[in-house]
Amino acid sequence: MDTSPIEIPDCKDQRFSVLSYDQVTRLSELMNEVVPIHGRGNFPTLEVKLCDLVSLVRSKLEQDGIAVKEIRLNGSGASTVLASDSCNISYNDLDLIFTVDLPTQKHYERVKQAVLDSLLDLLPEGTSKKRMSSCTLKEAYVSKMVKVNDSDRWSLIALGNNRTNSVELKFVDRMKRKYEFSVDSFHIMLDTLFLFYDCARMSISDNFYPTVIGEAVYGNFGEALYHLHKKLIATKNPEEIRGGGLLKYCNLLVKNYRPAWPEAVKTMERYMCSRFFIDFPDLTQQHNKLFKFLDNHFQGADTQLKYDYLMILYQVVDESTVCLMGHERRQTLALIQDLSCQVFVPEYYQDQIPGSGYCSPGSTSHGNWSSASSTSGQSSNWSSSSSSSSHINWSSKGSSSGQYSPMSTSSTCSPSLSPKPTEVPDHPPPPPVVPHKFTVPPPSHPVPPPPPQIQGPPPQVQPSGPPPPVGPPPPLTVHHNQVPPPPPTTCISQHQNIPTYEIVTSCQPSVMYSNGYYYTSFVPPPNATNSNFANTTTVTQTLGVPNNGGCYTCSCACPAPPTQWVSSVPLQPGS
Repeated sequence: MDTSPIEIPDCKDQRFSVLSYDQVTRLSELMNEVVPIHGRGNFPTLEVKLCDLVSLVRSKLEQDGIAVKEIRLNGSGASTVLASDSCNISYNDLDLIFTVDLPTQKHYERVKQAVLDSLLDLLPEGTSKKRMSSCTLKEAYVSKMVKVNDSDRWSLIALGNNRTNSVELKFVDRMKRKYEFSVDSFHIMLDTLFLFYDCARMSISDNFYPTVIGEAVYGNFGEALYHLHKKLIATKNPEEIRGGGLLKYCNLLVKNYRPAWPEAVKTMERYMCSRFFIDFPDLTQQHNKLFKFLDNHFQGADTQLKYDYLMILYQVVDESTVCLMGHERRQTLALIQDLSCQVFVPEYYQDQIPGSGYCSPGSTSHGNWSSASSTSGQSSNWSSSSSSSSHINWSSKGSSSGQYSPMSTSSTCSPSLSPKPTEVPDHPPPPPVVPHKFTVPPPSHPVPPPPPQIQGPPPQVQPSGPPPPVGPPPPLTVHHNQVPPPPPTTCISQHQNIPTYEIVTSCQPSVMYSNGYYYTSFVPPPNATNSNFANTTTVTQTLGVPNNGGCYTCSCACPAPPTQWVSSVPLQPGS
């Protein structure tokens, strides 16, 4: 047993707080909970208490010469301990931090070997351990391994292949950014609790329990705890977070969290999107990251919840992305839309195509979702947001239309984590949108008959004398505010056309709109005061009337009296 003194931080610092009895009780129950570590294939499931696992890993590290300075519980497990029962907060995985020194690459290997040796000791009795190598244990029980050795120096080993309630062991030498949002910035120091387990002979009671210190690396423990109880989103410098915290931010929104400062949401979302596309510039990387996030945080969740999450992410990327070109942004939006089609099938498609995996994001009216920067109470229609974008085929076959068109030419690999979407059989498409038809047809103009064709050579005309003199054109009669003569009482025929021409001159002709068509009117309406008709002049040229009768009437059958082409506006002087 390690007898080194435990350093208790100053509780006057706003970052720290002493846990209450209820919180210590929940912490003790969590540490004594049996955690299953599922193996791959035929490997047995390891069932161990969380406190026993921590003690075993710590002893293996110390045996290998690596001193453990401190052990902490963070993430959703710490939030579950600190939140009240009314918050109803659950954890997806358990995050444990071992503070160690990692000066060289050899220390990373020692840490990994200590964890694998712990797994070997946890194998059930009767299991043959002679042929159990480190590589075999790693393939069987380790789902993720991360090693960072640049400005930050830490290592992560995730145990279990069930993706739910997994145990993540993080060995940290130094880490600049230790949290994403205030609600997941809590760290609970476990050293005093383990010292109580080793020394005390009594169980925890309201009069006898260890002093456990909690820290909010966000900066203010009380403020962060208030955000946790009220479901508020707050962070500092999101551009320092890998990925910008964009995916976690949308995950909080879909869980009905709201920003603590709504006036700063738009700026925060822009920083998040910019950092996300800096860290994942390639379309393949974006797909893999998003698919892993969905697989880890929505395992067994309702498809409607996963669909709402993707729609919120779609809206945030669409409205707050400022660092991408237009075609790059449309490619990312098409990627999100394609994933949404794989995770949710609306009722219409379920009725038409049982078992299909496709849908249109805007074809359902189940959920109302919006990003924090959108107007509250409004539901967004996603059917037209990226209708021009083509769907992406996630299969790795060499089709030119289905391959990735990544934004970065440095990546040539194709995504392999996303399952191939099920093909949709033919189904009756929705009725096409019929354009509006006007009830009044456009004005028709009679087509003049073609001129008669002359067959044979033209006749030769012999000039018999000097050509006749060309006379002046017929005289034009201009009427200005004159009363027209009464129409004749007799008509000769109703099937002949009156050879009359109207020449209208106007400085500003009037254009009228009726039933979807534009008409040009040169005759002002009655009682017109529009200045467009101030300088209108009507000039009428009338050819000679046949000798055998009066003027022809109109050929239509309307009962209205014949009208005359006469201007009702006096001619302006000087015209």
